[in-house]
Amino acid sequence: MSRNVAVTNTVNRRRLGVPAITLMIIAASAPLTVVAGGATTAFSVTGSIAVPIGYIVLAIALGIFAIGYAAMSRHITNAGAFYAYAAQGLGRPMGVGVSIVALVAYNCMQIGIYGMLGFQVSDFVAAKTGFEIPWWVVVIVFIVIVGWMGVNRIDLSAKVLGVLVALEFLVVIVFDVVAFANPAESFTAQPISPAEIFTPGIGAVLAFGIAAFMGFEQAAIYGEEAKDPRRTVARATFTAVGIIGVFYALSSWALSLAIGTEKIAGGGITPEEAGPPLFFGFAAEHMGVIVVDIMSVLFITSVFAAVMSFHNAVARYIFSLGRESLLPRGLGRVTRSGAPWAGSVTQSVLALVVIIAFAIGGIGSEYGPLYPVITLFTWLTNTGAMGLVLLMAIIALSVIGYFRRNPNSTTAWTRLISPIIAFLFLATVYVLIVANFNVLMDQPETNALTFVLPLVIVVPGIIGVIWGAALKGTKPHVYEQIGRGAPDPDDVEVSA
Repeated sequence: MSRNVAVTNTVNRRRLGVPAITLMIIAASAPLTVVAGGATTAFSVTGSIAVPIGYIVLAIALGIFAIGYAAMSRHITNAGAFYAYAAQGLGRPMGVGVSIVALVAYNCMQIGIYGMLGFQVSDFVAAKTGFEIPWWVVVIVFIVIVGWMGVNRIDLSAKVLGVLVALEFLVVIVFDVVAFANPAESFTAQPISPAEIFTPGIGAVLAFGIAAFMGFEQAAIYGEEAKDPRRTVARATFTAVGIIGVFYALSSWALSLAIGTEKIAGGGITPEEAGPPLFFGFAAEHMGVIVVDIMSVLFITSVFAAVMSFHNAVARYIFSLGRESLLPRGLGRVTRSGAPWAGSVTQSVLALVVIIAFAIGGIGSEYGPLYPVITLFTWLTNTGAMGLVLLMAIIALSVIGYFRRNPNSTTAWTRLISPIIAFLFLATVYVLIVANFNVLMDQPETNALTFVLPLVIVVPGIIGVIWGAALKGTKPHVYEQIGRGAPDPDDVEVSA
């Protein structure tokens, strides 16, 4: 066996503090991508100015969810966070089902984002040099880069993501200041008014907005690598939710002023300017071409940061499931530095296969150069976001189940009331996503994909629950270990 590879029951610990984990969470949500791409699309498609207050509502609701979630993190430290929480809160079969849904959802998010990354880099290079690079060639290069970072120490990823996130925040803050100073129509606080919560279209706004927060739940995934998992995970989760919620609300408010609230509500956004052009068009007019070029580069690095963050999450889920023999044991291996190399390589190979299939098949090529965004990105990221919302709703119930089985000094608010509120809200958002799925997919009318993609999330989960229940009779030793993780986080067996 290689001298730099370990077979262990835990990834390396004590490298990550609250700032590092918070940055990786925020990187997954990709601030610049959300503001320049997500918020602009939400305004364009919904025609509602309630997007800013929608982010506030979502942040509050997810903050309530995080109360019970963070409380469980003090008792369960496992790289397969959702999987372990469901197994110990709702039973082992449910844990297996959740693990499959998590793998599908996170892979959908990570691989789907590659479609946006490939297009943006290819388009930017072509615009500046005239040299056209196929989007899939760009993606393959980034798969290698991400894979290399994934098999190295996690604090290397944290440092890289930290720099990229800081630059994203800086450029969006500059945009916000200019937008507030130069409103297209007149200055108004209506977009952040609570009254907008009760206007038509709020359901679609929330369905769009929830994707901006995807990744905030990742803190628990890094529990085994946190300096103090009992405190670090909870603090990073609440910090990330607070920062993301406030930042997105303020930035989308500034964006609404840059576009014009009357233009948004009156359906005045043309198809040619819908989406990112709303952001970059304003920046070009008021900040200059050089600034727009800088923003374009940072938009690319924002997407890359999201890819890296979701890659890390998938690698740790694969590690956790390999360690507990739900996947081949070899996938539970880590390097001497503690990186889950087998999980990282597996995710990279899977991404490569999907990208090649899309490229060879030319899936969606009838849409022109934008087809990797319209197909790969749109299809998979919306499917992944749907899966993560479903998982969070299930985990809210897991909190109740866990503290019923393991009563301690937690308050009724933590173990019962907040999880119920979170479940009701998340279940409602899940229904809204399903109901508005063709809108989220930007489909002019419902077609087979409207139904097939949601099933890609649900069916594997159901199969996982059935498989998990069957393990009790077929592999009782595996069944007993489901969701238990490493019995001793400091026990590492390193090969010679």
